[in-house]
Amino acid sequence: MEKHRKYIIAGNWKMNKTAGESVELAEGVVKEVGDQTVVEAVLCPPFTSLDSVATVVEDSPVKLGGQNMHPAASGAYTGEVSAEMLRFFYASYVILGHSERREYFKESDAFINEKVLAAFANNLKPILCVGESLEERESGSTLQVVETQTRGGLANVTNEDAESLVVAYEPVWAIGTGKTATPEMAQEVHAAIRGILTDLFGSEIAQKIRIQYGGSMKGSNAKELLSQTDIDGGLIGGASLDAKSFAEIINAARELEEAE
Repeated sequence: MEKHRKYIIAGNWKMNKTAGESVELAEGVVKEVGDQTVVEAVLCPPFTSLDSVATVVEDSPVKLGGQNMHPAASGAYTGEVSAEMLRFFYASYVILGHSERREYFKESDAFINEKVLAAFANNLKPILCVGESLEERESGSTLQVVETQTRGGLANVTNEDAESLVVAYEPVWAIGTGKTATPEMAQEVHAAIRGILTDLFGSEIAQKIRIQYGGSMKGSNAKELLSQTDIDGGLIGGASLDAKSFAEIINAARELEEAE
C-alpha cells in the first residue's frame, strides 16, 4: 500500500546539551538537512535551549518541539513550563507521555491526557508516546498496554484535533539498550495502534495520523523500519545528538519517499 503520510523524524535530545552546544548541534542539522521539505524534521531540545535553537531553525523548514509541558496555563508549578511558553518560541510540537516521564515521574494516562488536550487548545501538536516494558512484552501484554495508554491519552480528543496528532510507539526495552524490535514486531504494534485510532476517530482520520517508531532507530536500520506500512517516522534519542547521524535517518526517509 502506498503511503500518503509525510514522514516525520523528531530528535529528542533529553537532558543533554547546554544552550551553546545546542546551537552547534542545531546548526549542524540545518546544514545537513535544512533545505529539504520531503521529510518533516523536528528538534526537541531541553527547555533551556529552546530560545537559541528557535533562532537557528527560524529560516529553515526544521520545526521546533518541547520535551514536555504542564497542562495548566500558568500558576504555582515550580520547574514546569506551559504551552504558551513553548508557543512563544514558535514550537510546533511537544512530546507527551514519554516512557521516562511515566517511569521516573509517575505520570498517569489521565495526567498525560490533560496535557494532550492543553496542547491542542494551544495549537501545539502532541507527540503522544506509548509502549511496553520488557516485563510486559515477555508476559504477552504488549498490545493491551499500548491500547490502554493510547485510549487513556486520547480521551476526549476531537476528530478535528486528531488529524494533527502524532503517536510514537516506543518499546521501552529497546530504548538506549541497543535492542531493537524487528521491523515485523514494530509493524505489528503500529498496525494495532492504527486500529485503535480507527476505532476512536474513524478510518479516514486514522489513515492521516502519523505513528513514529521510537526504539533505537539509527541510520543503519532506519530504511527497513520506515518501509513498513504503518511506520511513518521516528522519535530519535541517542542518534539525534549527532547531526550527521540524525541526517542519515532523515535521508533514509527521504529516499523512501522519493522512491514512491
